[in-house]
Amino acid sequence: MKTFDLLVLGGGPGGMTAALYASRALFKVAVIEKMMFGGQMMTTDWIDNYPGFENGVSGFDLSQQMEKQALRFGTEIINGTIEEVDLESTPKVVRTSTEEYYAKSIIISTGTEPRMLGIPGEKEYKGRGVSYCGTCDAPFFKDKDIIVVGGGSTSMQEALHLAKFAKSIKLIVRRPVVEELKAERILIDKVQHADNIELMLHRRLVEVQGAMKVTGVVVEHIGTGDKETISLDGVFVFIGVEPNTDFLKDSLKLSDDRAVITNVDMETGLKGVYAVGDVRDKAVRQIASAVGDGAVAAHFVQHYIEKLVVNEE
Repeated sequence: MKTFDLLVLGGGPGGMTAALYASRALFKVAVIEKMMFGGQMMTTDWIDNYPGFENGVSGFDLSQQMEKQALRFGTEIINGTIEEVDLESTPKVVRTSTEEYYAKSIIISTGTEPRMLGIPGEKEYKGRGVSYCGTCDAPFFKDKDIIVVGGGSTSMQEALHLAKFAKSIKLIVRRPVVEELKAERILIDKVQHADNIELMLHRRLVEVQGAMKVTGVVVEHIGTGDKETISLDGVFVFIGVEPNTDFLKDSLKLSDDRAVITNVDMETGLKGVYAVGDVRDKAVRQIASAVGDGAVAAHFVQHYIEKLVVNEE
């Protein structure tokens, strides 16, 4: 039996922080991650709002540093896709596609996935011109004409990164005026001053067109209903995220948008089960807040395990 004091499900900043704290407290800890450690942070080109880096830091570098620090204190890394969990058994059970693991406590840090528009052509051309990660795919669109969808800070930040590669960018937002955009003002200002970014207000994307790959889109003016067909090479969508909680099925209480509900101590409705980072139901999803979640969860995991040991004795 592969048994641990703590299993962290997901290697984002919250999960890696929790693993670091728990490993440093001499607990046997493993992190299960299906892809790259760092989560959404890994796909962020440049991070300017995480404390301690005067000139900012790349998402890749920050992810690498967090992983190395956790490994330094003995965290075990397991690559695998979580398929099923039993959070009420003793010990708790996590099953991947190849193995079964056991733990006294669980921290869920599985993050989120990009939300899709749900329009014709989007699914068909995903990976063939439709993307949800500018940092991942920007080099494929060098000197190309592309469209970016979304009016939040993420879409603005990604558009600015894509502008380093693309010939032209049309940024589609639903709001009728700039003043109503939800993005940080500093990012909006940068977008407005970018030579190759055009803000298209009060618009929505209604169709992606193509043959073997994306060749164009149909954009609708929300106020008039008029539609315009635009020839281009790529579509980048940044309209929010969906929590990765399908594997939980009905084992935990979730919010209306499928995020895990916790108290301020990161505790879920089950003893010994915690949730941190973007997968948790909360208003602010940032690297700094995820790191804080991880530190809090690790603190209460330590107390939980110590009580288990005392009861066993």
